[in-house]
Amino acid sequence: MKSGVSGKATSAVEVTNVSGHGFWLFFDDRERFVSFAQFPWFRDASIAALCNVERTHPHHLYWPILDVDLATESIDHPERFPLISRRRPNKTARAAKRMQLARAKAR
Repeated sequence: MKSGVSGKATSAVEVTNVSGHGFWLFFDDRERFVSFAQFPWFRDASIAALCNVERTHPHHLYWPILDVDLATESIDHPERFPLISRRRPNKTARAAKRMQLARAKAR
């Protein structure tokens, strides 16, 4: 008995882990670490927003909820891209952070 033809890959890029220091992305058969220190616009993002990542081009990733796009080379070689965004977190992220702090104080 033969199996059917394999289907198309369902995810070209995947978030595999998140920590307080950053998150790991898996694509091109490798796992890469995205540091919040070097990519601060991800720091206050929800897990759902981090995981909603698209591979718009073989060398480009896009997070539509965050409206952030990155060249994959900037993840592999951040030293070649010394500019760090000073963008403040969006209103939704700030509101979520305020709710977290309020809940923590209530305990």
